[in-house]
Amino acid sequence: MRILFMGTPDFALETLKALHADGENIVGVVTQPDKPRGRGNIMTPPPVKVFAEANGIPVYQPTTLKNGAFDDTLKALDPELIVVVAYGKILPVSLLDYPTYGCMNVHGSLLPALRGAAPMQRAIMEGHPVTGITTMYMADGIDTGDMLLKAEMPIEPDDNFETVHDKLAALGAETMRKTIAALRAGTLVRIPQDDALATYAAKIEKADCLIDFTRPAIVVHNRIRGLSPIPLSFTHTPDGKMLKVVSARVGCLEGQKAVPGTVISVSDGIEVACGEGTVIFTRVVPEGKGQMGAADFVRGRKVSVSDLLS
Repeated sequence: MRILFMGTPDFALETLKALHADGENIVGVVTQPDKPRGRGNIMTPPPVKVFAEANGIPVYQPTTLKNGAFDDTLKALDPELIVVVAYGKILPVSLLDYPTYGCMNVHGSLLPALRGAAPMQRAIMEGHPVTGITTMYMADGIDTGDMLLKAEMPIEPDDNFETVHDKLAALGAETMRKTIAALRAGTLVRIPQDDALATYAAKIEKADCLIDFTRPAIVVHNRIRGLSPIPLSFTHTPDGKMLKVVSARVGCLEGQKAVPGTVISVSDGIEVACGEGTVIFTRVVPEGKGQMGAADFVRGRKVSVSDLLS
């Protein structure tokens, strides 16, 4: 079976590696153009491009798929199946309809829950105890196509976006392998999604990252870990400087009387009052500085008991 792979970040890389290890006939990899990264704005290729080139797989980096811009290349490659994992752009109907066996996608949630751009972050931020992978046929809509296989995974109390991402990347690769095997065996079943049960995982915006201390401590904690290690939640110290939070833990669930946002202790991290209970920052990134332990930040006299974070 001639497979065209489309994907860009590390999450996609695990599936590409798995298909290559299985000896699948990958006729090409389509990924986003190289982008400037870091302080030096060094042009950096996507992870899937690095792997593909190292393994002799042709790489294509079109700036657009619209208006038939990729049609000639698509016809030349003539894929029977297109596998899409976090490609980063909406695919035109002409591409979706091309391959004999359709376009399959690896999505990082248990559909129809959390359709959209940030299902892994939102699952943690919303306090879900379980998440997972859904393989699906792609349709002309945002994650609305028929479901194929699902695999569940618990979200542990100490998980953050990074750990969930890495575990789901591996689970997604294995689930796609099983999906392709079922396709070959003729046992693959399409399951339409129930739109009435659908929820949406919108792209993470800066406003999502500002900590709202009026919320319960567990809600604040979930937001912090769902946004770590990138882009990171943040608050502001009394001098107006941004303080990003890398990690935290719940101090107490109820019982404190301070105004939300008030620093009530710096003896073991930075303990801050929430609408219900407290949250304790353990690692932070002060404005203009590198990551450090909260205790080191406190020793620098940058925050004190009774300070109000906002």
